[in-house]
Amino acid sequence: MRDADSLQPDSPDPEEGADAAPPSWKATGTLADIVAHKRTEVEAAKAAVPLETLKERIAELNRPRNFFQAVVRHDAANTTSVIAEIKRKSPSAGWIREEYRSDDFDPTPIARRYHENGAAAISCLTDERFFGGHLSYIHRVKDAVPLPVLRKDFIVDPYQVWESRAAGADAVLLIAECLSQSEIVDLMILARELQLTTLIEVHSMENLLRVRPHVGFPDRSYGLLGINNRDLSAMKTDIAHTLRLIDLVEDTTTLVSESGIRTPEDLRRLRKAGVRIALVGEHLMREQDPGAALKALLA
Repeated sequence: MRDADSLQPDSPDPEEGADAAPPSWKATGTLADIVAHKRTEVEAAKAAVPLETLKERIAELNRPRNFFQAVVRHDAANTTSVIAEIKRKSPSAGWIREEYRSDDFDPTPIARRYHENGAAAISCLTDERFFGGHLSYIHRVKDAVPLPVLRKDFIVDPYQVWESRAAGADAVLLIAECLSQSEIVDLMILARELQLTTLIEVHSMENLLRVRPHVGFPDRSYGLLGINNRDLSAMKTDIAHTLRLIDLVEDTTTLVSESGIRTPEDLRRLRKAGVRIALVGEHLMREQDPGAALKALLA
């Protein structure tokens, strides 16, 4: 691992407490708008479905599927575990395909095609306003395929972790740019209590250094680290971003490269650097048959 001392951002004043962090960890631009709207959504959800109701639903569910075990492979150096994503639209791309605009959009045929063509797990967008997702997609996908499912959303409140478990999710995404250090730790502890894997996502070196000590806490077998290859300022993707930051990652077996992955050569470049898990969404969803696109990617 590269010595990060010379790369470490200026340390916050200890007097400011554990949550102090460089200003750039906070959400800005479109991400800030999404987070602000998400907080409003969460308050409405709490009023509509109290936490006690979520707990009652969880008590009736089976144990979550093991997302961590499904994607982390220690004996397959020439294999990439692909987390295939169901995603209808995004703020940068708009509707990915015209037919995804339909109110009758059904995620299950896509989930089945992903399963048939080698997906290790599925990522499901549940944000409605910005990504066209829905929380109900998780149960629908899990009823269709035996793969574990990640709830991909903007989690800013513990209520959403309970909500994710009640909706059938096996893993949750925590975006470092949206959360303080103590929020990340608290959400990871709650997720572990609910037997959910956490994928901590970072976009910048600064945030990687900030969250790196917490990856795998409180249980290593429930924690993944993701590097998102999207530049949030330019909204462009480049897998070289993962390759630039990989020397700062202590354990690459639990590292996920996200976004901008389009070809088998991209996967080979990542494997050569020690990255054997990739999350791929938009590239697959642009094709008429996302499952066939996954098969070609894994060829």
